[in-house]
Amino acid sequence: MPTVPLPDDLRHALADQLHATAPSHASAQVERLIENYRGTTPTAAPILREAADAAAYAAYRMPATYAAVRTALGALRERAGGWAPATHLDLGGGTGAATWAAADAWDPARHASTVLDWSQAALDLGRRLARQAEEPAVRDAEWTRAPLGASAQLPAADLITVSYVIGELTRADRTSLVDAAATAARGAVVVVEPGTPDGYARVIEARDRLIGAGLTVLAPCPHDAACPVTGNDWCHFAARVPRTSLHRQIKGGTLPYEDEKFSYVAAVRPAAVTAGPAANRVVRHPQIRKGLVLLDLCTTADGLTRTPVSKRQGPLYRTARTVDWGDSWPPEPAG
Repeated sequence: MPTVPLPDDLRHALADQLHATAPSHASAQVERLIENYRGTTPTAAPILREAADAAAYAAYRMPATYAAVRTALGALRERAGGWAPATHLDLGGGTGAATWAAADAWDPARHASTVLDWSQAALDLGRRLARQAEEPAVRDAEWTRAPLGASAQLPAADLITVSYVIGELTRADRTSLVDAAATAARGAVVVVEPGTPDGYARVIEARDRLIGAGLTVLAPCPHDAACPVTGNDWCHFAARVPRTSLHRQIKGGTLPYEDEKFSYVAAVRPAAVTAGPAANRVVRHPQIRKGLVLLDLCTTADGLTRTPVSKRQGPLYRTARTVDWGDSWPPEPAG
């Protein structure tokens, strides 16, 4: 699967801001946050309530959140042709992982970013991290405290990201926030959630509401029809996240990486973004056999299918051997 490292400036900023946080203390804070991150405890108040909460979250979750959002934005950019946002609203952005990801996805970034969240502690830490950013889109971002849910008043923006936040909300607030994002988006909305059955269900719910609001899905789905994933299965993808030494200490892990599984949808306003979705999307790890690659695809015409690509197909087979989970298929000519 693709490896998505933190940008050097973000990695250094995290280390500088969190060096005074004892790993044992941060680990204790993390235990309280895990259930909320997984979306099993909807709340009417911010989860990150204190500076220690924000520091623990940034150390524990920000690298993986960045990797998931960056991968989703990469899929959007792949399908959106030459479209690029002039403004970005990082909705429920917390410490700003999606703001850093958007600045990297559109490089050089020429958009103005606003991070809107209901946690002052997260915004304060995000602002400090951003001061060390090389990209003006991050360094000059606005950090605004505002309510989420039914009372949210969203400014219009070309790109709106809603990452790892709707699982924290009650169903009514979740619905209101997605609807408000659809109304405020001039170009695209990207919703990212954990790659769990519950996270996938929230993404599908958001997808349906975005389509109902007149947006078109560009990724990962190759269509706007009902999702063909049913039963006990769920659609999700993965990105490999290199772990820093601080990250390993906080998590108590020994591996130099972790795999972040996530579900997402990227939908666009057709009048602003004229490109279309991929023909098919690889929705499982490709299975490589001797002289054969098996690709599990989500397709427009046939739903979920397994497509064999054999060595006899020459260049297409060589390309299939390099395809990653989450990529579009078949590959399109460059340029």
